[in-house]
Amino acid sequence: MAGNSSVVPIKKVLITQPRPDSDKSPYFELAKRHSVELEFFPFIRLEGIPAKDFRKQKIDIAQYSAVIFTSRHAIDHFFRTCEELKVTISQDTKYFCITESVALYLQKFILYRKRKVFYGADGTNKSLFDVINKHKENEKFLYPCSENQQDNEIVNWLKTNKCEFVTPFMYRTISNDVKQLLTKAEYDIICFFTPSGVKSLLENFPRYKQNGTRIGAFGNNTSRAVEEAGLTLHIKAPAPETPSMVAALEKYMNSYKTK
Repeated sequence: MAGNSSVVPIKKVLITQPRPDSDKSPYFELAKRHSVELEFFPFIRLEGIPAKDFRKQKIDIAQYSAVIFTSRHAIDHFFRTCEELKVTISQDTKYFCITESVALYLQKFILYRKRKVFYGADGTNKSLFDVINKHKENEKFLYPCSENQQDNEIVNWLKTNKCEFVTPFMYRTISNDVKQLLTKAEYDIICFFTPSGVKSLLENFPRYKQNGTRIGAFGNNTSRAVEEAGLTLHIKAPAPETPSMVAALEKYMNSYKTK
């Protein structure tokens, strides 16, 4: 792919997510400011686990007083499963979300009240644990996950802190075919948002070589997946000064221009 990152200018960036619905997306503002071409292509797709298969897990959703959400997808599939099973969620259920934007997405499904919706301060697992820690007394936690992807750091924390919890599988992650996409074009930066996205890259290209392509990752688990794949990570978000991937790309491109 691209050559040496210290020489090659940034012209083409691949965002491994669907194209934003709105033309007002900050991604497009970024592209204009830095005269870069952005391409959007999801490396993964999600498939819901049907209610009849979910029942085999023998988990009674109504028995749990708190739910942990690390993505909007998890929210979608949690409420889809509840609807298919005709489960009524108690008004007193507490929701613990990885970020404020994930928390706000709950408005699509519930009457949003601050006293029952909590989120981490900076998008890290640690900030999520801090907020769970304040409210965990007598709670029984449900942590909806993908069948082939769960955050072991969250699971280990719940175990260590002697929380009562289950991790129901409500959807599965499937890798998209990206061979043609990456064969026909060279990208100066590729941005990943989930460990599954990194896994998809390696499933499509088992002997993938970076060759100067810079890699961005959103979230600690995604960053870890990049490094465990033996790839070099150049852009990491969220961080206090770069809460989004757009902000992290902006910072990287600005620093690159001054080199």
